[in-house]
Amino acid sequence: MMLGDLGADVIKVERPGGGDDTRSWGPPFDGRGESAYYLSVNRNKKSVAVDLSNAEDRAMIAALLADADVAVDNFKRGTLARYDLSPQRFLAQHPALVWCSITGFGADNDRPGYDYIVQAERGWMAITGEADGVPMKVGVALADVVAGKDAAVAVLAALAARYRDGRGRHVVTSLAQSASAALVNVAQNVLVTGRDAPRWGNAHPNLVPYELFEAADRSIVIAVGNDAQWRACAIALGLHELAGDPRLATNAGRLEHREELVLALAERVREEDASHWLSRLAQAGVPAGVVRSVLESLREAEVSPLTGVAPSVPGEVRLPPPRLDEHGDEIRRHGWGVFGGDGAE
Repeated sequence: MMLGDLGADVIKVERPGGGDDTRSWGPPFDGRGESAYYLSVNRNKKSVAVDLSNAEDRAMIAALLADADVAVDNFKRGTLARYDLSPQRFLAQHPALVWCSITGFGADNDRPGYDYIVQAERGWMAITGEADGVPMKVGVALADVVAGKDAAVAVLAALAARYRDGRGRHVVTSLAQSASAALVNVAQNVLVTGRDAPRWGNAHPNLVPYELFEAADRSIVIAVGNDAQWRACAIALGLHELAGDPRLATNAGRLEHREELVLALAERVREEDASHWLSRLAQAGVPAGVVRSVLESLREAEVSPLTGVAPSVPGEVRLPPPRLDEHGDEIRRHGWGVFGGDGAE
């Protein structure tokens, strides 16, 4: 979808009957019967249903690949080879083709890839949730999202390399590797100290104060990123004694005295409404925000119940998410010409 947002012509190849599994991941469903889950990630594509056991359908796939810039697959190892549709075959026939295989746990692993399993096994759940609570998954299928973005980046890098040397490439990504890489500073803390990462709930392992506080009417977050912001924060909250406390002047000191400092801030923030504190913190240049519901947050975004949240990259919505095999007849007749041009992905 990201490549489509950026202008690529995208053909989504699905199995007959049910198509993409996410088509049935509901409710909710829209008036066309499409699940909201499916709609969220499938704009700017055309759909064709293909039976890989059918020789004519396999020939159509081969014809599409002959003119494609990029192929993306997420089959388990060996599946495409059984139908003589392996990446190796087409990369040999079309040396400029870029092929991206998205896997669950790597090219040599047959395990199916599901976000929840990856979040569990790659450490995400162990660091998510309250400190004394149970491990918790992230509220969005974020391992899926990160892996998809990594795949898009890999494809664009391969296309850039092809521009230089004229050669295509086979790039392989996995949910597991993307999830491990996304641990970033948490992973580095563990590598540097040799100690496992605990759960911090709404707090931060390396910064204080950087967490959620309860105002009189609703929750807010305060995110102090440096020592100057800390002093401004303490003054804005009217905690002048803390602002002048030499023990708290540096982040290392604030980490050492985390419990005492956070308790003082929590008691103070509870005395006034969120709007009062957000106004004072904003005037002081301290990063802070109110905790909004998803519905509240979407009021400030460009959104559509059909095509989802507007592209996060410079791009545009050109096509709504397709019905299963909606463009099948056209694609079989015209191939990439279904888009009215010669370029293809």
